[in-house]
Amino acid sequence: MRVRRWAADAALGVIFAVVLAFWAVRIADSWGGGYWRFDCAAGAVVCAIALARRFDPARTAVAGLAVAATAVLAARFADLPSEPGPAMALGLAVLVGTAVKTLPVRTACAVAGGGLAVAAGSLVTAHTLAAGVPSVTLMNVLAWAAAVVAGLCPRLLDARRRAVAEGVRRAERLRLARELHDVVAHHVTGIVLQAQAARLVSRKSPEKAGDALADIEAAGSDALAAMRRVVGLLRDPDEPAETTMPGRPGELGELVERFEAGGRTVRLRLPDEEETAAWPPEVAATVYRVVQESLTNISRHAPQARSVTVEVERDRETLTVEVADDSPQCPSRHHQRGGYGLSGYGLIGMRERVEALGGTLRAGPRPGSGWSVLATLPVPVSPPRPRPARERAR
Repeated sequence: MRVRRWAADAALGVIFAVVLAFWAVRIADSWGGGYWRFDCAAGAVVCAIALARRFDPARTAVAGLAVAATAVLAARFADLPSEPGPAMALGLAVLVGTAVKTLPVRTACAVAGGGLAVAAGSLVTAHTLAAGVPSVTLMNVLAWAAAVVAGLCPRLLDARRRAVAEGVRRAERLRLARELHDVVAHHVTGIVLQAQAARLVSRKSPEKAGDALADIEAAGSDALAAMRRVVGLLRDPDEPAETTMPGRPGELGELVERFEAGGRTVRLRLPDEEETAAWPPEVAATVYRVVQESLTNISRHAPQARSVTVEVERDRETLTVEVADDSPQCPSRHHQRGGYGLSGYGLIGMRERVEALGGTLRAGPRPGSGWSVLATLPVPVSPPRPRPARERAR
């Protein structure tokens, strides 16, 4: 990178030298004498400052503008050729473009405004005002405009890249936060409930305490395995998300079985396995997480619930997931369950998952008694699979 910069500056220096020599010859031909010396000296100073712009873009820009403004005033009162000349205009364009590209917004705007003032100041040194806009002024304004555009375009592109990168990082953080919440809330809640049950069992039936402790150990092992999957996402970002997403066929049944071990009855209704296997991975994972978080919420906030219904149905391009319980209503329940999980992030996480797929989520008390979580997800219709020839013959 450094070699490229030095090469670019060397090429720019050659261009400066060629423009200076060209304009000195033009002035000598048209004005005669030594009039070219002032323009050549002032232009060389600004060009040299432009070549040093990488060390301090702000100070070099201010220095270049100051030299150019001084040259304009000197040309006006000493009756010299119009300033800024082409070489000085080119040097100022390099300084202004670099400032607009790299400096903070206010400083960049100040430098750009100073460049425009110097370009417009060339009017006071023009010798052909009666013929319209002087060519020197037009050249300086065009050089200034090109410099602003050249500096502004990469600045805007860089800002857009940063915004996109920040959006991707934020989405990734939210995804990992949801995964961590779902894993921790579900498994830790199960461990806590089983530990509470073990305390009761140890008092009433000490001989069954070993089984309760074995259940706690199994729940802890499941929690560790789930945490390892999430940590794997952090350590290996190139791993396909489908390999760590839950919701594969059969996992909902295992989830319900673990919940039923707490003493509640669950009525599970699912589409056939062939249809669930055709769901996109992100849809299957969202269905799993909605059911998981709803069951965790029941375990935490509805200990009186004895029966739970989990229904997953598909109607053309719409997939509906509903988890409902039969717990009695109580005044404080809506406040307790409104948060859904750790620190109130459960419901937020579920809604983010569902809305990210273009769906909707509704959670609240059912008429009469119980609580319901209803999620609706759009699912594209998959083309029908061709039947074998033998089956078509039937």
